[in-house]
Amino acid sequence: MTSRTVLVTGGTSGIGRAIARRFAAERAEVVVTGRHADTVEATAEELGVHGVVCDATDPGQVASLAARLGAVDVLVNAAGGLPGAAPADRAPLEALLAQWQANLAQNLLTAVLTTAALQDRLADGSAVLSIGSIGAERRGGSYGAAKAALAAWNASLSAELAPRGVTCNVISSGYVAGTNFFGGPLADERHRALVEETHNKRPGTVDDIAETAWFLASPGARHITAQTVHVNGGAFSTR
Repeated sequence: MTSRTVLVTGGTSGIGRAIARRFAAERAEVVVTGRHADTVEATAEELGVHGVVCDATDPGQVASLAARLGAVDVLVNAAGGLPGAAPADRAPLEALLAQWQANLAQNLLTAVLTTAALQDRLADGSAVLSIGSIGAERRGGSYGAAKAALAAWNASLSAELAPRGVTCNVISSGYVAGTNFFGGPLADERHRALVEETHNKRPGTVDDIAETAWFLASPGARHITAQTVHVNGGAFSTR
């Protein structure tokens, strides 16, 4: 496989970082983005990739990012996560609205804006991958609703881009240990409960998701598009 250009939004930690590392290991030209200059610079240096500071919820910053890039072979929309709590002095409905808007911005619109900005740079054989969540299937609240919307958007995106030879898929992760998703260490009881839900009785790892991303961007996956691929050890089954 010839060298490819890979953009990973939210590539400075967790799943995004693991995906960037996986592609960099195969000598791809990898660009990672993040909101904070210090983490972007550190990640770029440690992984031997390029780093660009970009808040993917900001249309202006996304447009500037796109202007810096040429052709992109793999776009990984990994930016997202749980937003911080709304200020305590907000009225209940205002706080609820802010929570939903933040989740939609971080977990849906980051992918929509970045993909739209780079759409014309995706050539035949390219892949768009977006990181979803098992939270879209159950007990996900505003975060899960945003991830469910991500999957619905992906299906329509595929219908638009697949005739050009571009595949579009969502990798829906289950519980992945060793990330900062929960904002701190997970209680042992909660960890055990999440592992018990799986069939293989282990938590997921960031490398599980990275290897799935690698496959979906490979020549062997060219007829896989418009799909939500569940990587959760059986904690959620489509059958």
